[in-house]
Amino acid sequence: MKYVDEFRDGDLARRLARTIAAEADPRREYRLMEFCGGHTHAIHRYGVADLMPPNLRFVHGPGCPVCVLPMARIDEAIAMTSEHGVTLCTYGDLMRVPASERRSLLKAKAAGADIRMIYSTQDALACARRDPARQVVLFAIGFETTTPPTAVALQSARAEGLRNFSVFCNHVLTPPALAGILSSSGPGGVQIDGILGPSHVSTVIGSNAYAFVPDRFGKPLVIAGFEPLDVMQSTLMLVRQINQGRCVIENQYTRAVTPAGNRKARALIAATMTVRERFEWRGLGWLPASAMRIADAYADLDAEQRFPVAAGSGREVRGCECPSVLRGVLEPTDCKLFGVVCTPENPMGACMVSSEGACAAYWSYGRFRQPRKTARAGAAA
Repeated sequence: MKYVDEFRDGDLARRLARTIAAEADPRREYRLMEFCGGHTHAIHRYGVADLMPPNLRFVHGPGCPVCVLPMARIDEAIAMTSEHGVTLCTYGDLMRVPASERRSLLKAKAAGADIRMIYSTQDALACARRDPARQVVLFAIGFETTTPPTAVALQSARAEGLRNFSVFCNHVLTPPALAGILSSSGPGGVQIDGILGPSHVSTVIGSNAYAFVPDRFGKPLVIAGFEPLDVMQSTLMLVRQINQGRCVIENQYTRAVTPAGNRKARALIAATMTVRERFEWRGLGWLPASAMRIADAYADLDAEQRFPVAAGSGREVRGCECPSVLRGVLEPTDCKLFGVVCTPENPMGACMVSSEGACAAYWSYGRFRQPRKTARAGAAA
């Protein structure tokens, strides 16, 4: 398939692997964090990690918005259905993510709650149009990539006068999360030498959004495409920066990402949403200015205001290392539950549920067969 096959060429991959091995300094370690779960899956699906020299390791980051959503927000959504009788529309991955007390949206649906799986924001709008007597709440979630469609849904609902539609907003922002990870890196935490920046997120926010990474934290960042050769070329670019002592933002994904990003999409977001003072991330805790809420001009479409519920404080399943995996401190195989109690059929944490989760990647591509370790090498001083 044109524009896909050329990014999966085996001969070119082997040549890139030889170049990386030749240029990687055997006297040093290269610890490269891929922030996005799409990169994690590409690395393991295509065996990219196996082509790397032994002193180069990929460190898995937050992965995806489903993984980093705290249990308390799922608890609140379930409470909206039980206390206010709303119809909740959400995406498939989120249905099975464990909430407090091993609950989930799927189990709440089985118990009688009106929770429906959708494929797009337009499906939620269609649901509201079909049944004007029902209050329909869109459980909106995602990084900057999926925020514009929610903005369009808000504007469409306003234009149509849909009084039975509202949004439970859980859109989160990539740069503050990246800053939170880098702020806690070092002895006792995750150690990172370079970063593979997100692909689709960057098409919206642009490469300029990461200027703080080299300026504030002194780390190189390369925005990488999702195909295996994208990842390998970006890895080579990071190795060269590290070897040369350079620290800049580079854009490997030039076919989709520009310095300023998608101005129209950003304008849509700015017109309908505003930045929250703080938001809780699973694994990263409360981060300032790290998520969006519905703008005051659209307050009548804000489900949190229309259907208030008590905010909870969900607790992780005992023994689940999902928070540490999301920070890059541990790998999935470091968790005692992985592949034993925690499987795709019986997930203990979001990292095993999400299609972009690190645990799901390890399971799907056979990494669960790796010997179990007691601690990640180099994770702690």
